[in-house]
Amino acid sequence: MVMKLSDLHHAAGAVRKSKRRGKGAATGLGGTAGKGHKGQKARSGGRIHRWFEGGQMPLQRRVPKRGFRRHGKTSFQTVDLEGLATLPAGTVVTKELLREKNLIKSATKKTKLLGDGTLSVALTVRLDAASKSATEKVQQAGGTIELPTTGA
Repeated sequence: MVMKLSDLHHAAGAVRKSKRRGKGAATGLGGTAGKGHKGQKARSGGRIHRWFEGGQMPLQRRVPKRGFRRHGKTSFQTVDLEGLATLPAGTVVTKELLREKNLIKSATKKTKLLGDGTLSVALTVRLDAASKSATEKVQQAGGTIELPTTGA
């Protein structure tokens, strides 16, 4: 016995006939096509958007506007000098080292050194930015700060 493509059929009850809306009384969906009588939802293309609140003042207009976001601003994750005080002398401080010590969350984001705390060991700091007070304190301790040069 050989099976033929013409012998293949869907299982019983697997396929339903589509509803023929608005195609006369015999379909059971003639006249208004299951949309009721008149109104916005009965019209062609008529729908109520998800944000529509029945005519009351919408949420995005009720909430006051506050502030703005500066588009050109560079945001830094920060590290204080007190976090570097436990490192041994001569250590090269990089984002990867700070990430290993859990002093910052990400080794890919820009990092800035801030001057909060004291430093007594000489370190070489290679980060994206440093405050004036942090730079002075690192240099007073005998260390150096190497910042990336921005080409203009």
